[in-house]
Amino acid sequence: MSSAEVSSAGNFLPAAVEVAKGGRKLAARLAGSLAGFALLPLSVPASASPVGAIPHSLSVGGMFLQADWIVKLVMIGLLLASVATWTVFFAKSAQLRRLGAVQREVTAAVSALRSLGEARGQGALADHPLVREAQAELDLSADALGDGEGIKERVVSRFERFEAAEARRLTAGVNVLATIGATAPFVGLFGTVWGIMNSFVGIAEKQTTNLAVVAPGIAEALLATATGLVAAIPAVVIYNHFSRQIAAHRAAIADTSAALLRLVSRDLSRGTAPVRKAA
Repeated sequence: MSSAEVSSAGNFLPAAVEVAKGGRKLAARLAGSLAGFALLPLSVPASASPVGAIPHSLSVGGMFLQADWIVKLVMIGLLLASVATWTVFFAKSAQLRRLGAVQREVTAAVSALRSLGEARGQGALADHPLVREAQAELDLSADALGDGEGIKERVVSRFERFEAAEARRLTAGVNVLATIGATAPFVGLFGTVWGIMNSFVGIAEKQTTNLAVVAPGIAEALLATATGLVAAIPAVVIYNHFSRQIAAHRAAIADTSAALLRLVSRDLSRGTAPVRKAA
């Protein structure tokens, strides 16, 4: 190797070492920059809520207290409707149970009679409205007892009017259940729509879609729908139950009316219709 080549090699080696050192420093700087850039999305502002923190109590009472005032009014109204439903249930159940027992006793007693006149000797039976209606028509038709068919038609008409009046009396309060059952789900849905609308407004104001922030508002809104169903489902079930009970009571009244009509027909055929003379 010549002296020129040795001199050239001695000059190249220090330059190569310097280039290698510079490359390592540049690589270290680039790595630090990339690491800092990668961590940028994970940085959380000091004012932001932690991801796991839920700013509301998700109990039923907590969601009710933190709900919008319109949603609160909706739920309070639905709870009052539920109270009305159960009030009607207990009151009407006691009434129908009492009337059903009385009507069965009257039907059995009337079926055992041979004539309408025998009912006068039984105080409780003589005061029954159907017995009074039959006796009133016989008294009013005292001068037309020969027209047996006409008398029976008028007695039947009186019985039908009494049955219709009794049905109207028994359905008082029951129709409220139909109204509650039909409207409560939609009232609850209104509260839900209003609450979800407020939740979306909150999303726009907070500029975040974090579920920990927006989920409580949506849960409060859905609570209104749940309250509507709690009010509606028992109302519908109880209404159907009372509809069957009232129909059964009307059938019992019809049985008593048929038994009394047989007594009237029997007395007219015998010519022994019990007619009370007007004073």
